[in-house]
Amino acid sequence: MNNKERYKRILMFISAFILIAVFAQAYSFVWNDYYNSDMLDPFWHNGNILMICIYIVFYVFFTKTFNGFKIGYLKWPGLWGSQILGILATNVVVFVQISLIGRGRLSVIPMLALSGIEILLAGVWSILFTKLFTKIYPPRRMIIVYGNVNAKDLVQKMSNRPDKYMICAAISCNEDIELIKSRILEYEAVILSDVPNGTRNKLIKFTLENSIRTYINPKLSDIIIRGAEDFHLFDTPLLLSRNDGLPFEQAGAKRLFDIVFSAIALTILSPVLLITALIIKCYDRGPVFYSQERLTKDGKIFKVHKFRSMIVNAEKDGVARLASQKDDRITPIGKFIRKVRIDELPQLINILRGDMSFVGPRPERPQLAEKYTESMPEFGYRLKVKAGLTGYAQVMGKYNTTPYDKLKLDLMYIERQSLLLDMKIILMTIKTCFVPEATEGVAEHQPLETHREEHDDEKVLN
Repeated sequence: MNNKERYKRILMFISAFILIAVFAQAYSFVWNDYYNSDMLDPFWHNGNILMICIYIVFYVFFTKTFNGFKIGYLKWPGLWGSQILGILATNVVVFVQISLIGRGRLSVIPMLALSGIEILLAGVWSILFTKLFTKIYPPRRMIIVYGNVNAKDLVQKMSNRPDKYMICAAISCNEDIELIKSRILEYEAVILSDVPNGTRNKLIKFTLENSIRTYINPKLSDIIIRGAEDFHLFDTPLLLSRNDGLPFEQAGAKRLFDIVFSAIALTILSPVLLITALIIKCYDRGPVFYSQERLTKDGKIFKVHKFRSMIVNAEKDGVARLASQKDDRITPIGKFIRKVRIDELPQLINILRGDMSFVGPRPERPQLAEKYTESMPEFGYRLKVKAGLTGYAQVMGKYNTTPYDKLKLDLMYIERQSLLLDMKIILMTIKTCFVPEATEGVAEHQPLETHREEHDDEKVLN
């Protein structure tokens, strides 16, 4: 396995290069035979090469954003779905470019045919290279070293990918360190989950020395450190965590982006908003919108607006609770608008007003935030930035991801936030709309409280 690892990136590069070359040739044929030949002023040799290069750049950008080249990381249906989104996004942008060059007189049919052919080719490519990758790189035999917190959830998640992970053994971090090291040597990879810092540091150095792949379930402090900058005080290396958010110019640009694009989105989507409102009203004559108090930056309370997806008075007892997978409070109309995210569209008004941003941690209800804070005092860290319509936790997790893992994902965004990351998250949000698993509710009987990180390592060691 170790000898093969060095060639993994080469295999991924070759697989991507093959598909890119095929698509470049297909687009070259369509451009030369159907578009350039109909131009009033056709392009010559260098111009044709430039058009093909532009197509490749757009395709690589969109497809990488949707993780469409990650063989082995995604199952083939997910890989194909990512490719489809990359192809469609590329061809829409490129056709707009062609229309501008051709002054709107060129047919869309050749581009539609190209899209269909590329989608079929991408499907074949996804299946073939996923099978080849799995055959060359079978699942690793792994051992998990766990701490006081139950690692069952992590093991179950990894067990959903038997083509990639094979957890064969588990050992407590309270065992003798030499025994743990000897057990690790029997496997190809190790998972460190909730291991106290002292023991974890020793095991990380040991796995580095022995070239053993190591998966680490990070603590919140790890995530904060990962966002730090390299800093040198003369000859002493330091890590600098500024903890002061976006620079002034980026914060201003982000607010301008929110204002401009929320106004544009409200204008374009106004027919969808109107039709949805009419359907909800006609279904049960109840109110169209559902307003609810939520928390945003610095703990400020505001009212978030959504299309009502549940029955009237769904929480008439006054108790706040999350939607479950088979929640009978959700109406048939509500199930559909939740699945395609239409219920969230009225929040564009909140963005325009400045209550929220397009990207940020999802706003939580004060009652639920209070309960989460009881078991996770760090939950308040999410309030260092403005709440968002979408966020890192939404595109990387699921609706039923535990609150503790969502907190980690939100902190990853807060520590790395930038306009470029915001754009990537917005594009990834489009992908989640096509992934049914992303809309799951919390599992039945899943508690609101989740485990808290063990801050005092001595409690574990003793």
